[in-house]
Amino acid sequence: MQLEVPIIGILRGIAPSFFVEVMAASFAAGLQAIEVTMNTAGAEEMVEACRPAVPPGRWLGMGTIRNLQEAERAVAAGAMFLVSPNCDPEVIAYAKYHGVPMIAGALTPTEVYTAWAAGADMIKVFPCSPFGPGYIKELLGPFDHIPLVAVGGVTEQNMGDYFTAGAKAVGVSTHLFGKEALAQRDLPMLATNVGRFINRWRGVR
Repeated sequence: MQLEVPIIGILRGIAPSFFVEVMAASFAAGLQAIEVTMNTAGAEEMVEACRPAVPPGRWLGMGTIRNLQEAERAVAAGAMFLVSPNCDPEVIAYAKYHGVPMIAGALTPTEVYTAWAAGADMIKVFPCSPFGPGYIKELLGPFDHIPLVAVGGVTEQNMGDYFTAGAKAVGVSTHLFGKEALAQRDLPMLATNVGRFINRWRGVR
């Protein structure tokens, strides 16, 4: 899973009728990867319906994959990548067997290494908000060969600190799309927010 723009947009609780427009607007604004969480109502149907409309070079995945059963459902729906909040070697093995990129959740050094050794493509350090960019830097002391994705509390203002610390990507939700834009279903505002976030990344990389 190669991301030239290493920002994963996370959507939780979005209405299926609005998601089609959000996906199109976000991809058009330069976002490469969108993750719909499994605990969003209608998530599987949403991904299955929208998967054929994903442009080349873009990724539509499913997150909050907490166990093997959810991994099976996500892959059946056509998810292009999986993201978990926890470290479950069984989920990682399933994704690897089916050739689906896996971003596995971990927090402690033991969890990070366990997920990587099990075959995860990247490790989602979650939640980052209580620890900050310094925690990413510390993890990369012994694990400098492991690509870490910072998730939880990443904003336009602190994103640069996470990349400076060594994160290979970040996962962002309302700070990327805009809480007001999502609530009001304001697509022009949403596209502006996404574009501004990406431009901020270009300025700090």
